[in-house]
Amino acid sequence: MTTDASIAKQVIEDEIESQITSAKEKLEVLASKAEGSMVKAEVEAYEALMPKLQAIEQKLLQLKKTTGAQWEQAKTDLEVLISDFKESVKEIESAAKAN
Repeated sequence: MTTDASIAKQVIEDEIESQITSAKEKLEVLASKAEGSMVKAEVEAYEALMPKLQAIEQKLLQLKKTTGAQWEQAKTDLEVLISDFKESVKEIESAAKAN
């Protein structure tokens, strides 16, 4: 792998890690709200996010270990998981604001 390709790969991996960190921070905010103000359905929705976050973290580990076409597929899969996670967080935030 060329140096430019390695740098580009690292930049993408760092960007994805940043997105995961941001998602974790949002999840922590939701968790703090869950302690007192969320209804049962919202707590269950929050709990459903944990396996999604774990899947994202596993896929990131896989991404870091792969190269070539497998790396591209792992990146695409990870982007889909992150997008789904973000949408789930937005739905829970909207439900929490409505209450």
